[in-house]
Amino acid sequence: MRVPLEWLREYCDPGLDANQLAERLALTGTEVERVEHHGVQALEHFVVGHVLERRKHPDADRLSVCMVDVGGSTPSQIVCGAPNVQAGQTVAVARPGAIMPGGTKLQKAKLRGETSDGMILAEDEVGIGTDHDGIMVLPEGPSPGTPLDTVLPIATDVLVLEITPNRPDCLGIYGIAREVHAATGAPLGPPPWDTDPGTPGDLEGADAINEAGPELCPRFTARIFEDVEIKASPMWLKARLMAAGQRPISNVVDITNYVMLLTGQPTHAYDLERVAGRRLTLRRATPGESVQTLDDQTRTLDPEMVVIDDAEGPTGIAGVMGGARSEVAEDTRQILFEAATWNGPNVHRTSLQLGLRSEASARFEKQLQPEQALWAQAVAAQLMTDLCGATLRPGTIDVGGPGPQPPTITLRQARMTSLLGMEIAPERATEILRALDFETAPARDGLQVTPPVFRRADISREADVIEEVARLYGLEQLPATLPARRSVFGSLTPRQQLARRVSDLLAAQGLHEIVGWSFTGPDALNALRLTSDQVVRLANPLSGDLAQMRTTLLSSLLDTARLNRARGAQTLRLFEVGAVYLKTSDGELPEEPQHVAGLLSGPVRPATWRDPSPRTADFFAIKGVLGGVLDSLGIPWALQPGGEAFLHPGRAARIEVDGTEAGWLGELHPSVAADWELPGEVALFELNLDAVPIPPTAIYADLTSFPDVREDLAVVVEEAVTAAQVLDTLTRAGRPLLSSAEVFDVYRDPARLGEGRKSLAVRLAFRASDRTLTDQDVAHQRQKIAQALEEKLGGRIRDSG
Repeated sequence: MRVPLEWLREYCDPGLDANQLAERLALTGTEVERVEHHGVQALEHFVVGHVLERRKHPDADRLSVCMVDVGGSTPSQIVCGAPNVQAGQTVAVARPGAIMPGGTKLQKAKLRGETSDGMILAEDEVGIGTDHDGIMVLPEGPSPGTPLDTVLPIATDVLVLEITPNRPDCLGIYGIAREVHAATGAPLGPPPWDTDPGTPGDLEGADAINEAGPELCPRFTARIFEDVEIKASPMWLKARLMAAGQRPISNVVDITNYVMLLTGQPTHAYDLERVAGRRLTLRRATPGESVQTLDDQTRTLDPEMVVIDDAEGPTGIAGVMGGARSEVAEDTRQILFEAATWNGPNVHRTSLQLGLRSEASARFEKQLQPEQALWAQAVAAQLMTDLCGATLRPGTIDVGGPGPQPPTITLRQARMTSLLGMEIAPERATEILRALDFETAPARDGLQVTPPVFRRADISREADVIEEVARLYGLEQLPATLPARRSVFGSLTPRQQLARRVSDLLAAQGLHEIVGWSFTGPDALNALRLTSDQVVRLANPLSGDLAQMRTTLLSSLLDTARLNRARGAQTLRLFEVGAVYLKTSDGELPEEPQHVAGLLSGPVRPATWRDPSPRTADFFAIKGVLGGVLDSLGIPWALQPGGEAFLHPGRAARIEVDGTEAGWLGELHPSVAADWELPGEVALFELNLDAVPIPPTAIYADLTSFPDVREDLAVVVEEAVTAAQVLDTLTRAGRPLLSSAEVFDVYRDPARLGEGRKSLAVRLAFRASDRTLTDQDVAHQRQKIAQALEEKLGGRIRDSG
């Protein structure tokens, strides 16, 4: 919302400059994005001039040399290219030193050999219009040399506001003036709709029927204006529209925009002679029905959308944009002026579905109130008669009428003090609320408060009223207090604690956490060779590259790795904890399991003088990272053969946690790495945290009273038998005395071991909690281990020879 201060001060002038006013509004809850300047600068160089003489330029057919009285002792010579400049005109002049809207500083110049001591101005050259076909010719009256800003609004500061969805009343200049009045105490002028030239009653010559029902169109009003003269708007109106971000078109169209910007209520003007049957019907669209809108685009509609219809079909999309068929043209003489109230969520949906957003839809979707329609009609009636020479026909179409009376709310003094942490006097609360147009009356324990109709949807309970008092009193004045219920505290759920611990453990291993987009695109999934069966597609994506929800954290890790590699980073250690989104078979909301994923690339151990070749990221490095996390949590895990299509074959595995498949681990396939411009090996893992059990409570174990008995075994097995199978078998057989087992070497020699066999060196540790183990105890366990290896894996224990 753009608020020109020149316009705002007509209704409330706080006597503050733009930055001071912006700060005051921000402190009372109205967010000010920025302060801009619209129009020209160095105003002392803009004056009223009088053309004394005009002659043709001797060396240019399209230029004129003018002598202009600008209030000095001698006239100024100005070269002008406008075709309409003539002697005797009162004009706007910029003298050398003037700063134009684009920031250019005007200098004395020579044009085709003739000196030009300034510029005779067109509308667009001072930011009060778009016309550049000719200069502005001012009414006679101001004497030469009169400051131009006293005649035309050529400069104003503009507040650019971010209006929250619950405050549609602030989407109009008068609504902001009311806020300024309440925030600063400056006098507020009467509402511009206080005087209404229109009259109620039946309106001859037009009719409206609401088939959509009051839930979609709570109110529809219309009036007829005859003998309308279509022409350019006056300079003051153009200037205000330009400063507010609207382009002037013609007086009638400009009035619709002016009324909307002033009152917050959008309006629409129909050429009554182009409304077939002179009857408007408000109804739902039929499937596949289309309408050509004012932007010359044909829109296809669905039954959830509301159209305004005449005898020949749709002539506008309710709350979004009017139709081209009944557009006001130069030959228009009769205007049907409409102001309506539409269902906000329905307008929002229609706007999104059609990809069509307008100033009107931005206001309607926040839910305007029925009373605002006649406010807009009152302002429009004054402007139509003043600026278009129009005659207002008696009567008003009014389908629906005003809304229900807002509820009266009890504001308890004790409750307000309890919520705010300090006492605000009832007299001060009454002053604040009345400045905001609330009605108040004394009550036994506080105030009886009735909100104004334009706050009907926003103010519904006592806390809402207290918020209004607090923000205008000054939130910065409220003391910092502790909550009354000090025993209440927040805590993490067990799942949240697990995610937090996993993050801490990965960070402790030197990995850096990233936060990636939850969105991805089909190109990323294709590059990862993933199917799209479980993909959740977005109805309104930010872009084509972010058109669906991610099913894996891998793409955001790879995107981050590519970005860092492109900026010279050679060693990458990244992880992310976040949700992925999986489509459900019943079409309801998607599943959102929490995953954790890690990535290593580049050296994981630097080169030294003893080992000049640094170790780079590989399968075993990423396995060590994952193992460090799960072992620290005390959760049993294992790796099984297999992997995803985007992983290197033979360098990948599936992760099992407590016997349940929970993720994958391995090195990235070289072709996939090339798609992300990642040279060298890239090792990754991804784990479904929802499949990981909550870590058991840590239990103390005595590790020092009785020492370990350590032995090494060499186990000969077939080549196809994995180290994990060997460890699992001997661990089960060695219970309860076997405390740990670790493979530390592999040996292959067909001559000594046999073809297709290998020897795994395993370090065992035996311990008892109640005694020191003897050689006989360990020998017995060793015999059980050897028997189990032979029976289950066909293995044998190789002797030292």
